[in-house]
Amino acid sequence: MLEGIDEIYATKGKKVVHLVLKGAEPSKDEITTLLIGPSGNLRAPTARKGRTLLVGFDEETYRRFVK
Repeated sequence: MLEGIDEIYATKGKKVVHLVLKGAEPSKDEITTLLIGPSGNLRAPTARKGRTLLVGFDEETYRRFVK
C-alpha cells in the first residue's frame, strides 16, 4: 500500500505527525498506528498527492498540499 510513498502526514488529535519513509525504516506498528483507526479501518480522510500520503484531517496541512 505504501509503494511510491516517501512521506506521511497523519493527524492524531490536534497534532500532525510527519513520518519520512524514504531512507528510513519505520516499524510496521508505527505505520499501522498512523493509518488504521480504532474501528480497524483506514482512517479518513486519506488522500495521496504525488509521493505524499495525508491521513486524517488538518485544515492547514490540506491547504499546503491541495494547491
